[in-house]
Amino acid sequence: MAWETPGWQTARAEVNDVLVQESQRAFMSRVYGWMFAGLSITGLVALFTAASPQLMQTVLNVRWVLFIAQLGLVFALSGMATRLSGAVAGALFVAYSALTGLTFSVLFHVFTAASIGSAFMMTAGTFGAMSAFATFTKKNLSGWSTFLFMGLIGVVIASVVQLFVHSSALSFVTACASVVVFAGLTAYDTQKLREMHAASGYSSAATVSIVGALSLYLDFINLFLALLRLFGDRRR
Repeated sequence: MAWETPGWQTARAEVNDVLVQESQRAFMSRVYGWMFAGLSITGLVALFTAASPQLMQTVLNVRWVLFIAQLGLVFALSGMATRLSGAVAGALFVAYSALTGLTFSVLFHVFTAASIGSAFMMTAGTFGAMSAFATFTKKNLSGWSTFLFMGLIGVVIASVVQLFVHSSALSFVTACASVVVFAGLTAYDTQKLREMHAASGYSSAATVSIVGALSLYLDFINLFLALLRLFGDRRR
């Protein structure tokens, strides 16, 4: 149209860019909000369970059931995300966070509370730094995918081997590799979440935010476990 001058088109493009950026910020705020809620639930449940000898014994007795239930919830939330309502997805995420808290309660009987706190602070700092890097860098991190995938496979295989071969050297190498892999995944997943949000048409659906929170939650938890294995002080 005659009134659609180049200057007007430029202004419209700038407005669209601002709206997209605001939408992304709101989306990531929801993602981090859900993630923080999940971590809080995990921590509180772990502390409460560790303080109760009866609950601890029950957790130890049914630990494999809890592990299978955790896997089931992760696959359900990830695989059926598009078919779940926001309320159901939120309930599954909360349930998974609570189950993780039950299994993590054992850590308080293996490591000192001070070293668990230190590992958590190191994890928070590393996670924050990698998330900030992914947010502000102009570099496309998609090229990391192959390296991170192969590293993740290696960590999983080494972890399975450790179930049968108890080696301090293998445990150290696996923990070091896990730190590198999950720190990298934190940055990679943060950037991929922005792309996922764009691919969904900048959807504000709660399910999209919860699935994103689950990805970052898993990165945080696994990074925490790796750092705890490296620097945690075991109880005598």
